[in-house]
Amino acid sequence: MEENNHENQLNIELSEEVAEGIYSNLAIITHSPSEFVIDFVKIMPGMPKARVKSRILLTPQHAKRLMMALSENLMKYEQLHGKIKEADINALPLNFGGPKGQA
Repeated sequence: MEENNHENQLNIELSEEVAEGIYSNLAIITHSPSEFVIDFVKIMPGMPKARVKSRILLTPQHAKRLMMALSENLMKYEQLHGKIKEADINALPLNFGGPKGQA
């Protein structure tokens, strides 16, 4: 029976570049009948443009599994660290109201 468990294991590789991660402070989600697209964006204060830093495509089934996994992990996080305060979405303009960037 132990041999069967080894056959069901998945070996996942994580390259150094991917392990560094990409910071995102905005996610834009769109969907079609066959897929969900999540664009992760980094918005910088005072900058008129923001770039998509990463795009993830998921089947509807995987999108639902991701939602359930995030929900479960958020619940565990709040049990350990306390309730996460939700920012008022209308309080933050997309440019954060900061000064324009200069070179």
